[in-house]
Order: sequence, then C-alpha cells, then structure tokens
Amino acid sequence: MKDVAARAGVGLKTVSRVVNDEPGVTPDTEKRVQDAIEELGFRRNDSARVLRKGRTATVGLVLEDLADPFYGPLNRAVEEVARANGALLINGSSAEDPDRERELALALCARRVDGLIVIPSGDDHRYLEPEILAGMATVFVDRPAGRIDADVVLSDSFGGARAGVAHLIAHGHRRIGFIGDHRRIHTATERLRGYRAAMAGAGLAADGAWESLGSTSPERVAAAVTAMLTGPDPVTAVFAGNNRVTVTVVRVLAAAAASGARTVALVGFDDFELADLLSPAVTVVAQDPAALGRVATERLFQRLSGADLPPARIELPTRLIARGSGEIRPAPVTG
Repeated sequence: MKDVAARAGVGLKTVSRVVNDEPGVTPDTEKRVQDAIEELGFRRNDSARVLRKGRTATVGLVLEDLADPFYGPLNRAVEEVARANGALLINGSSAEDPDRERELALALCARRVDGLIVIPSGDDHRYLEPEILAGMATVFVDRPAGRIDADVVLSDSFGGARAGVAHLIAHGHRRIGFIGDHRRIHTATERLRGYRAAMAGAGLAADGAWESLGSTSPERVAAAVTAMLTGPDPVTAVFAGNNRVTVTVVRVLAAAAASGARTVALVGFDDFELADLLSPAVTVVAQDPAALGRVATERLFQRLSGADLPPARIELPTRLIARGSGEIRPAPVTG
C-alpha cells in the first residue's frame, strides 16, 4: 500500500478508501490510485482484513448434488445475492449423505465463512448449534433443519402435490400411482401427504400398491412403474415426486406405448429441461429454485447485518403447468 500511495502521490488512508470502496475520494484521485494498483500488481491482503474486521466476506452453501439441474439456478441465485453483498460463495455437495453433509458444513464453519446455507440430507442438525450460538448465520433451504430452530425457505410441496393429483382426478383418473424419494426426506413425505390428501378429498381410497418411495435410481423407479402398470388394478395415471423420477417414468411410459400398451397420464413435481418438447409434453408442478436461493440468501444477509429476527419458515408457492401428459383421460372401460 505504501508503494501504491507513493506512485499515486496520495496518503495511505486514501489507498485504503479506494481498495475498500469507501467514500471521500474524488474521481481523479481514485483513478490515480487504481492506475497505480494496476501498474504495481497490488493485491489486498484478505487475511489481514479478516483479522481487522472479523469477517471473511464468504458464504458457504451445502447442497445435495451440483449435477442435479434443480440446484443450478438455486446455486446461481445464492452466488448473485452474495456477490451483490460483496461476498464470495464456497459450495459443496453432500451426495444426500448426512455424514458428508455434517463434515462439509463443519469444514466451512472452520474456515470461518460469515454465513451458511444448507440443503439438508440428515434429520439432526444439533451439531450446528454451537456454531449458531457463536454467531454463525445459518439458513436452511428446501427442507427444514432437524431438531433445532432455524430459518428455512421451502416450496409448498404438500400444496403442489395435492394440486397435481387433483388435476389428474379432474381428468377422470381414479387409479393414480405415486412414486417418490426416500421417506426420510421432508419433500418426499410432504408430496406423499399431498397425494393422499387429493385422493381422500375426492373420496378415493389409495391402494398401498400405488405408492412407492425409495431411491430415485432409474432401476428402482422403472421397477415401481412397471409393477403399477401390470398389477391386478393397474394405474391409469402416475404422479412423479421429483424431476429425476419423472425422467425415468417418461422413458418407461414411452417404451410401453411403443409396444402397444395403453396410454398413461403423467404429472411430475419439478420442471425439467425439454419437458415441453416431448410428445406428449410433460405436465409439471413447477417450483422456483432461483427464488428459493435468492430468498434464503437475502435472509442470511439480513442476519449478517445484525437484524434480530426469530427463526422463520418461509414457504414459496408452486404452479401447475399443463402441457398435455396430465390431460390424457383414462381409456374407457370395455367388456
């Protein structure tokens, strides 16, 4: 900084103001300082800055899987809000493993990020209590924290699933299958609850054989769909609990149709790329992952600014997008 000050012909305080975007410097002086910084290759010492200010200007994000298309817009929204607040984003994937989530979250805390955003895999987050009590701003996204009180930003999984299944019922379906993720995952159980509520609201008894929760691997989902289509009371429609499940269901239904099987209606939770270009185009209950990330990060920076707020549960709406697959009516009963 002394070299920059000497080159620009200003004092150290002026260089500090320019480097830290503080007011009180004329445009001409700021340009001289910036030119000197460029000529000398000056870089701010962030370690010293952290010791002085007690902040690292970084935010940590723990999500399930960076390769999942759902998390791309969410990650980008978190990054943009962090950047607007002068912070960098550090992220990592838990791979839906509670132990890995814990390890990653605590590693980010050890590196003294200013705040933490977590899409939880586990159902016990008491390991974060000491960090939160010590001042670590923490917001959970998509699923609530387990066994602690903390901010959470969610989509309306229950209401969205209920609306999607009600849409199928309105188009004449009475035997509707539900295929979702593991029961330990909050969104999976909420969407199953929405499915059951829609069926009960229409006076329909849901057969246990029409419900399947577990791994979202293509093999498991394909087996579940096949069983529902070939059982003694085959379903005429399927509600898929997330985008990975929907993609596999689309493939199974397309193969069945190619072999001459009857057409089955489909509604999926989560939109996905090319859903509108398939034939038929896929009807979905769409969330807004970017809004989830944006609202969560804004809440985080509210806390970082010193706002004294009680833990909040913020639930964002979903919307049904009718494209064709969910509007297929059941085949007429013959014989």
